[in-house]
Formats: sequence, C-alpha cells, structure tokens
Amino acid sequence: MLHSIFTMIVNAVASILAGVMLLRFWMQVVRVRPPQSVGQFVYQLSDWLVRPLRRVLPGGTYDWASLLGAFIIVLLSIIAILGLQTNFDFKLILLIALERFFEWICYGFMATLIIEAIFSWVNPYAPLAPFVRALNEPLLRPLRRIIPPLGGVDLSPLVLLILLQIAVRVVSGLLFGAV
Repeated sequence: MLHSIFTMIVNAVASILAGVMLLRFWMQVVRVRPPQSVGQFVYQLSDWLVRPLRRVLPGGTYDWASLLGAFIIVLLSIIAILGLQTNFDFKLILLIALERFFEWICYGFMATLIIEAIFSWVNPYAPLAPFVRALNEPLLRPLRRIIPPLGGVDLSPLVLLILLQIAVRVVSGLLFGAV
C-alpha cells in the first residue's frame, strides 16, 4: 500500500514537472507567446532544471534543455519507482522511461486538444483560447487539408486524438517487442 501511494505521488509530481517542460519546449517550437500567468507558471516551475541544462545544451532554434529536462524527470521518476525493487536493470528502466516520455508527449497533445474543444463549446473567446489554439494548430493543419468539415463540424481533432492513441500503442509495442 505504501509503495502504491509513493508511486502515485512520484507520478503526479513528475508528470507536472515534465509536462511543464514539454509545454515550454512546444511553445518555442510553435513560436507562441503564452499569457503572462501561464508564462510565469511555466518558467518558474522549470527554470531550476532548464537553466543549468542550457550550460550543457546551448539554445538554438529549439529549447533542447527543456526537452532533456523533461526526459530526466521521467527517467528519475522511473528510477525512484522501480529502484525500490531488487533487480535494477538499467536497460529496462531506459526503455520504460522512453515509453513514458513518448506517452506524456502524446497525452500533452491530447490534453490541449480536449481543452480547445471545451473552449469551443463553452467560451471560444476565453483569454487562454487563442493560446491553446496556437499550440494545436501545427498538428491539426495537415489533417484539416485532408479532412473537410462535415456539416460545419471540424473532425480533425477527433482524428488526431485517435492517431495519437495509435502512436502510443505502436511505440509501446515496438519498444517492448525488442525486449
């Protein structure tokens, strides 16, 4: 019971920290400026790891320090959870961390799609709506070229949700099929 509570706490903290670092990376990729409150939250919660990593990985077009920081958080969470067990296989831990890292990337995209859908239903003019829309647009644009709106309803977010779920399953199968 204590192990499951510990696992829940580690996963919650790690998913928030890694999610914020992944959001920081994606904001730079799509070149979207966050609202001030979101920006302050993201930068204050991630600077403790991103700034030291920037000494190792200098900035460029992309914020690789944020991406590496997210992976380090994922790896450390897996080590903390599985490190309590007796057999410590680093190859297995690395594979689990890679899978979890990819899952969290896909789940982050799924979350922004769901948030955008809720905004479109509840309040399309909400202050965060343009920000969330800008985060999703690079992923939805190619699908919107292929899938026309049906009866004025854009189905591309639903298709992207399904594709992201397929990607998670395929990557998981490939990673653990190699073990």
